[in-house]
Amino acid sequence: MSKAIDRFVEAARVQGLQPDIRRFPEGTKTAADAARAIGCDVSQIVKSLVFMADGRAVLALTSGANRVDMAALGRACGAAEVSRATPEEARAATGYAVGGTPPFGHVERLRAFIDRDLLRFEEVWAAAGTPDSVFPLTPAELLRISGARPAPLAEQD
Repeated sequence: MSKAIDRFVEAARVQGLQPDIRRFPEGTKTAADAARAIGCDVSQIVKSLVFMADGRAVLALTSGANRVDMAALGRACGAAEVSRATPEEARAATGYAVGGTPPFGHVERLRAFIDRDLLRFEEVWAAAGTPDSVFPLTPAELLRISGARPAPLAEQD
């Protein structure tokens, strides 16, 4: 396994989780790629997205079918300015590359918010540290381990 996956597995173990990591050589970098590889609905994919809110990194755990409404994220975290983190900012805050960022186990504990749409499933899938690795967990486990607060994050049509 890679060092990133090893770090993720250790972080999961500390939280009492033994993740069933699955690797897909074709990659799981995007939500659509992950859903196709796993054979689940794209809505069950957890996108771990890093944003900068008033200059501080925050994590938005979003359903693979949704896009983050930055104004809604700003309201959720009380920030006046919200922007998507650059790949460098995201790696600095989490320790993981974009496309492989897990929902927990980061370099620093980030304020986290979770898309309510993820809470309706029995099982969701998230990145396990690399762009070709994923693992399943329940929304309850995701909430507990990430410390995320449910919020209306999805853009509305």
